[in-house]
Amino acid sequence: MYAIFITGTAGSGKSLLTSCLTQWFNAKGSYAIAVNLDPGALSLPYEPDVDIRDYIDIQTIMDSYQLGPNGALIFATDLIATRFQEIQDEIDSLSPDYAIIDTPGQVELFAYRNNGPYIVENIKCDERAILFLFDSMLVSTPINFVSIALLNASIQLRLRAPHVALLSKKDLIGEKWKKILKWASDRAALESAIKEEARSIDYLLGSGILRNLARIGFSYELIPVSAVTQEGMVELSATLTRIFKGGEEIED
Repeated sequence: MYAIFITGTAGSGKSLLTSCLTQWFNAKGSYAIAVNLDPGALSLPYEPDVDIRDYIDIQTIMDSYQLGPNGALIFATDLIATRFQEIQDEIDSLSPDYAIIDTPGQVELFAYRNNGPYIVENIKCDERAILFLFDSMLVSTPINFVSIALLNASIQLRLRAPHVALLSKKDLIGEKWKKILKWASDRAALESAIKEEARSIDYLLGSGILRNLARIGFSYELIPVSAVTQEGMVELSATLTRIFKGGEEIED
């Protein structure tokens, strides 16, 4: 079984991509399941095969501990690791080829607290990968791009698994995705864009972050995808196949 964790900022399209990727693999003859690890999700664009909400209820936590929505969400997310064995047992009982794992909407609750790294490290699988979504609506300015690139590097450092960066919601930004891909592949172009748009202090900070990240080897090559039109699914699938199987497709 191959585990694919979907991460990214709130609203970046994690749940839609979970749905799309699950359908994609199933349509290609593999058996993929959707796993929801967001205890605060009110509705999802897919029917989870495994759902943390079956074990952790936000409203019960709010009532039992007299917490507001934010405090209850933090508490609930911290509880995920305590129910992880039950989640693992459910996944094992289904014997999937792929588990597509939709992580909490607030990425910091998964990546920067202990539960996220613990789950990524301890899930029973042949291989695992982290997908990080660059929200195309958010990274359409160069300063925002650098900010999310820094977050991407931080998530990579925290979760310590093969990492794929995606430009999500390609269908929503017209031709702007080409400019964003240019920034991702050409540091000089990105620095120039920052200089044109930002104040001097922002340019110094943004370009300094960019240069130091590049110096230590973090890469920002992006795969543009759309969970609505399924654009980019071929490229994403091929990238995951290289990570998991060295280029060899999984047998039906």
